[in-house]
Amino acid sequence: MTAFEIRPLAADEDTLTQLAEILVETVAHGGSVSFMHPLPLAQARAFWAGSLAAAARGERVVLGAWDGATLAGTVTLLLDCPPNQPHRGEIAKMMTRVSCRGRGAASALMRRAEALAIAAGRTLLVLDTASEGGASGLYEGLGFVFAGEIPDYALKPHGGLTGTRLYWKRIGHSGAEA
Repeated sequence: MTAFEIRPLAADEDTLTQLAEILVETVAHGGSVSFMHPLPLAQARAFWAGSLAAAARGERVVLGAWDGATLAGTVTLLLDCPPNQPHRGEIAKMMTRVSCRGRGAASALMRRAEALAIAAGRTLLVLDTASEGGASGLYEGLGFVFAGEIPDYALKPHGGLTGTRLYWKRIGHSGAEA
């Protein structure tokens, strides 16, 4: 496995370009991350510009896994929850370049996101992943508990419906076990 440098991302030109490339590639390969294929690079870039602006406001943390100068993957930790959920964080937009998959980037990103959530006072993480082609095995291997499945939740990037699988994990001082 490669040792990736995991760090929060900011909106510089190279980072925005690489984030947009990862999003377009993920969608093209069937990743269910809220977009349809074909995804224009400009639309992907605009999404990430907005996401990084939200990160600058403290509403989320966008993490990147760097392999030298290459952004190998990303995950977002959503922190801007409703007033009755200050203890909760949400994992979103887990993506790894196809050429970098299977090398530990996703696990490293998730471990860092969990540590940042704990540092932010969160005691519960939630996420969802596509029923078909999602990352259930990754999340279960990291201790997330399967809560249930919603059928026909979203369109797949190339058409057709897929369900979503919901997961949760207790973290921090409340205990990391289910």
